[in-house]
Amino acid sequence: MSIKTKIAAITLAALTIAASVASTTSTAQAKPLGWGWGVGAGIATAAIVGTAIAASNDPYYYGYHRCGWVAQYDAFGHYLGRVRSCY
Repeated sequence: MSIKTKIAAITLAALTIAASVASTTSTAQAKPLGWGWGVGAGIATAAIVGTAIAASNDPYYYGYHRCGWVAQYDAFGHYLGRVRSCY
């Protein structure tokens, strides 16, 4: 690095530190909690429940399952009824 680049980097760091000190010296005020905690807890709960639901289903390695009703016949060709078949 050249001397100019080093001086610019040091100056930028000093200005950043000075600005952060100036912004943190304001007085602190107590405020009620408000909606922040409730919204955060709701999002966290939704993420946990969504993950549990997704983990309980079959994986989608071969795409979604297609299910439908198919006629079932015996060995002699007599109609026995319909069964649900997924493929």
